[in-house]
Amino acid sequence: MTTTAATDAVPHLLQRSHERIEKVYRKVTLRLMTFIFVAWVLNYLDRVNISFAQVYLKHDLGMSDAAYGLGVSLFFIGYIALEIPSTLYLQKIGARLTITRIMVLWGLISASMAFMTTPTEFYIARALLGAAEAGFWPGIILYLTYWYPGARRARITSRFLLAIAAAGIIGGPLSGWILTHFVDVMGMKNWQWMFILEGLPAAVMGVMAYFYLVDKPEQAKWLDDEEKSIILDALAADRAGKKPVTDKRHAVLAALKDPRVYVLAAGWATVPLCGTILNYWTPTIIRNTGIQDVLHVGLLSTVPYIVGAIAMILIARSSDIRLERRKHFFFSIAFGALGACLLPHVVDSAIISITCLAMIAVSYFGAAAIIWSIPPAYLNDESAAGGISAISSLGQIGAFCAPIGLGWINTVTGSLAIGLTIIGALVLAGGMAVLIAVPANALSEKPLTDE
Repeated sequence: MTTTAATDAVPHLLQRSHERIEKVYRKVTLRLMTFIFVAWVLNYLDRVNISFAQVYLKHDLGMSDAAYGLGVSLFFIGYIALEIPSTLYLQKIGARLTITRIMVLWGLISASMAFMTTPTEFYIARALLGAAEAGFWPGIILYLTYWYPGARRARITSRFLLAIAAAGIIGGPLSGWILTHFVDVMGMKNWQWMFILEGLPAAVMGVMAYFYLVDKPEQAKWLDDEEKSIILDALAADRAGKKPVTDKRHAVLAALKDPRVYVLAAGWATVPLCGTILNYWTPTIIRNTGIQDVLHVGLLSTVPYIVGAIAMILIARSSDIRLERRKHFFFSIAFGALGACLLPHVVDSAIISITCLAMIAVSYFGAAAIIWSIPPAYLNDESAAGGISAISSLGQIGAFCAPIGLGWINTVTGSLAIGLTIIGALVLAGGMAVLIAVPANALSEKPLTDE
């Protein structure tokens, strides 16, 4: 669509009633986001369930904290290396085939982790799991840009990210229940059953994705012509304020040359840093306060996720209504940085420790919802895949380094205090980078309704 046609779509869209537009987006959200939500719950559960099996794995495989941290981090090698190619390939073949491939592979690999017997096999399995999952996160973010205009993206991204909270809320009690009730069942250890029972559903849902999803609104048989037009006009109006790319062959390269991509990558890197604490060390931190029952640890680990989910919904709504991203991102990040810095000083109190973990969760969920509304606001359609995947891939370097660093520091010092303080400082620096280096006038977003 040309710039003129995109501009003409604005009054055309505004002629439709607010109720009619909202009805169409409710229909799209119910259809797409329900499936994506469940898929992401399974995805995140398979990525972080090792935190609940940590004690058993270290005992049965003969691993130290440093070795466990290395295994956690190896996930990100294949993930980082294949993130951009996988997302660019999604742009070529579509989300339906890409999501099917990713979910089937990661589900089978996760289930196969039940048969690990050595630390080396643990390392290999984690690296393969990361390679299989590469492109899922930025692919979904890119996929949402095919359906939702910028003024809706923080809220719709927050609904997608609620799946991470759901994985934390469901995963703790579920993993704790499996580890408690599947001890030596059929001659297998409890952690083996956990990987099998939580891994295979992802592979099944991957097959379902092939038959359920469509790549773009034009292909949706469950939308009538007017509904498709509402969605396409909203997207066209969104593009009206963006500078067109004249040479599409170099659109990806142009995105990679944009310094803002690297600023946002630095900002995004702070989110996985918070995630490392929340997803891989929460059970250990709670256990260190004196709570030893594995089921109680699992139940208490849900509290930060619940707080983070509620905060994310409120932050995303505020950001969309005001069409303001940078300050919302910074204040979310600063809250988590404070929680990380305070946590080492309250390790003897379960209540205060969980409160600090909840502050980190606010940063983790709230900042993630906001930062992914920024790239589509200034990247053109042709350069979005390269820019989004580059931000995601480069930002995961923090996720790769943090578990190794925390594991090593904990092994050497017997405490997470130094590592948590360093993470808090890095998180705050990343938030400041986005606030300062991404000017507000660089973001092209328009309110399309009176909501």
